[in-house]
Amino acid sequence: MAEARRVIVYGGKGALGSAYVQYFKSKSWWVASVDIGANDDANANVLVTVNDSFTGQADQVTADVSSLLGEQKVDAILCVAGGWAGGSAKAKALFKNSDLMWKQSVWTSTISSHLATKHLKEGGLLTLAGAKAGLTGSPGMLGYGMAKAAVHQLCQSLAGANSGLPTGATAVAILPITLDTPMNRKFMPEGDTTSWTPLEYVAELFYSWTSGENRPASGTLVELVTSQGKTQATPL
Repeated sequence: MAEARRVIVYGGKGALGSAYVQYFKSKSWWVASVDIGANDDANANVLVTVNDSFTGQADQVTADVSSLLGEQKVDAILCVAGGWAGGSAKAKALFKNSDLMWKQSVWTSTISSHLATKHLKEGGLLTLAGAKAGLTGSPGMLGYGMAKAAVHQLCQSLAGANSGLPTGATAVAILPITLDTPMNRKFMPEGDTTSWTPLEYVAELFYSWTSGENRPASGTLVELVTSQGKTQATPL
């Protein structure tokens, strides 16, 4: 029997991460979730200690993943951790929200990138969660836009020859507009859900990339645009 393929889902307890865990488990993959809460559907969980120190959190996750995997390598690391917060430059919550966005998107993406240098197979896949809003000015959500723009830059940097990724590994960032999650449906009940990207679409897209099918070049930002219920993935 062939050895089971392995994936780490960073943010595996959230809506998108849970969709990944379930989808890859349905394909008989071994799945590890990294999050502040455990995902009972995963084969293994690494629990993140909430810490205001980036280095403290990074060291804890790195050590726990290394302890879990040992010498085992994984085929893919899918970072879907993140969140959203608004706020202009005069908003009372500007600093708080910007700090939160940095922790949720930039910390997690950076840690995932480091994990890839240690545990990803040669030719493996690393995905990061960017956003279309990070491509241009986002005056009503400054912290979110800045954090996602940083993720885009990180993805592009990982494609460089000296990035530290394993030979032949690919780093790709997806740039959705709105994902069809339970929280988005709750807080935007009047939203046009036909323009929201289904979680199943993203899971299937990543699964195809793990097998090399239509996988973009490393460093590519892939825009996800959904219209009238149909989603198009477009490399930028």
